[in-house]
Amino acid sequence: MRDLNWLPAAPADYSAKCRALASGEGEFGLHLQRLSGFRLNGIEALSFRRAMAKAQMAGKDLSPLSAFRLAVVSNATMDFVIDHLPAAAARHGVALEVIETDFDVVMQEALDTTSKVNVSNPDAVLLAVDHRWLGLGLAVDESGTEVEGAVTRLLEAARQFKNNSGGMPILSLLATPGDLLFGSFDRRVAGSLASKIGLVNQSILDFARDEGAYVLDVDAIAQSVGVSEWFDSMKWNAQKQPFAPAFSALYADRLGRLLGAIRGKARKCLVLDLDNTLWGGAVGDEGLDGIVLGQGSAAGEAFLSVQRTAKALKERGVILAVSSKNDDEVARSAFRIHTEMILKENDIAVFQANWTDKSSNLEAIANALNIGIDSLVLLDDNPAERGQVRAALPMVAVPELPADPACFATTLLAAGYFEAVSFSADDVLRAASYAENALRAEVLAKARDLGDYLTSLGMVLRCGPIDASNRTRVTQLMNKSNQFNLLTRRLTENEVESMEADPSMITLQAKLSDRFGDLGLISVATCSIEGANATVTDWLMSCRVLGRKVEEAIYGVLLDILAKRGVRTLNASYLPTKKNSMVSEHFDRLGMTRVKELADGAVFYEASTPGDALQSLPMTIESTL
Repeated sequence: MRDLNWLPAAPADYSAKCRALASGEGEFGLHLQRLSGFRLNGIEALSFRRAMAKAQMAGKDLSPLSAFRLAVVSNATMDFVIDHLPAAAARHGVALEVIETDFDVVMQEALDTTSKVNVSNPDAVLLAVDHRWLGLGLAVDESGTEVEGAVTRLLEAARQFKNNSGGMPILSLLATPGDLLFGSFDRRVAGSLASKIGLVNQSILDFARDEGAYVLDVDAIAQSVGVSEWFDSMKWNAQKQPFAPAFSALYADRLGRLLGAIRGKARKCLVLDLDNTLWGGAVGDEGLDGIVLGQGSAAGEAFLSVQRTAKALKERGVILAVSSKNDDEVARSAFRIHTEMILKENDIAVFQANWTDKSSNLEAIANALNIGIDSLVLLDDNPAERGQVRAALPMVAVPELPADPACFATTLLAAGYFEAVSFSADDVLRAASYAENALRAEVLAKARDLGDYLTSLGMVLRCGPIDASNRTRVTQLMNKSNQFNLLTRRLTENEVESMEADPSMITLQAKLSDRFGDLGLISVATCSIEGANATVTDWLMSCRVLGRKVEEAIYGVLLDILAKRGVRTLNASYLPTKKNSMVSEHFDRLGMTRVKELADGAVFYEASTPGDALQSLPMTIESTL
């Protein structure tokens, strides 16, 4: 996977396309995202970087890409990696601006409050350091002073960057060289290099969990290609390159997918083809007995591994859907009857088996799930289908697949479409809720009216403050919600934590459940208070719960809290973006008064804060605020 072989090869005129984009007009963000979706060499990556930089300097609108400022500090030469970063980030939904620093000035940049990094207002700071910068050598250190010094140095730099720049640290898990003093026994020797690196890596993970940081698993990258290939002594001695330059695109892609996940851009739904993807052969032609699936043959076990991987993704919160050119009943029969099937029909949130083109089916799947088309990944063995979807729907991720199905699952996972920066029960509940929505739709079809339907759901809305138990999920929602988002502020976990501790702030997170299941965290709202006045600073909500009067309930809870705090007037504003027009009249519908409108479309509102706004809502409201 070192060559990013899940991506199609770049066209011969790739660099020319980048130059033409830089001087052209149109939807720059979409064009850049299309150009990022290829396997690039160093020259092509540099062409993309220049095109991105020109668009940023010209102030072009790069949506749907999300802006991200990344500072890179390292004990090594990172130029050859940085050239690949803008394309890698765009591939995962991010318009990246890189703040480069001089060679090996990590502590200077961290401690000096006026340093280049600390005054640049980065969203994150990548500490791209390895065991050499930390002073971890081959010699055995039974005293533990090397590890203690290394951990102290690294974590102090991370804390200083976090405090002085405001950017969240991204710490690198250290790769372990393959040439060790004790060979296979090395990890069992206290104070050996492998043992020291293991202790430092555990300290990094503990810091990320307890004090807030992201982690780039460089150790896993090195292991995936082999540490003997990863470390290049000649390049280190001559040019201080931390690893072999051949892996620069791979490193950049791993970092790019992490930045995408931080911005909430990770994909949500895996769409599966059926014939020759989940099983061998065409079920419509060969029947259930004729398809290849199960133990006893290499091909049959390969297709089992695809299903096993899809099942595991579903269990960690990824939605599964089917898009297949097939007869619906025949296709479903495999899930219902075939004894070797790991995936069952109830694992699939949306089942599209028909003779419609794949692109139309993918749009139907996105609409049915109420998610963006850019949330989909299509796994399809047919190169013609893959090419058609890429041309018609470039926002859909479509990995290239090799001829051998034994490699389908590993290729899918290597592409990193479902990168995570957190994991909780809410992530699994959220995926399950999409299937539950089908049951809710059946109830709606039978209900006499909307009020009858909403009452029959038996909804319970639980509101509480943002705290350590939900901070990561709240940050994730803030960074990926676009449609129901009144101000579209993007905040880091560190910034959210600061709001929690601010006595002049009200923070609210809300969870919803009904008789069909638990939808988890569905809304976040914050208000700042100054005397008898308050201002809404954030309000966003999952589109999964629209039409249930949840927005009225959240508003009522806010008014109730503010009234108890002595607030008499609530101010709010709507700031338009390309994606949030659906809430352009949100505050009007809540009964707030329009105060003024600006030329850029911003609208300002005002309302009094009575404490009786929670009457006659079709749900039970539980609040700990």
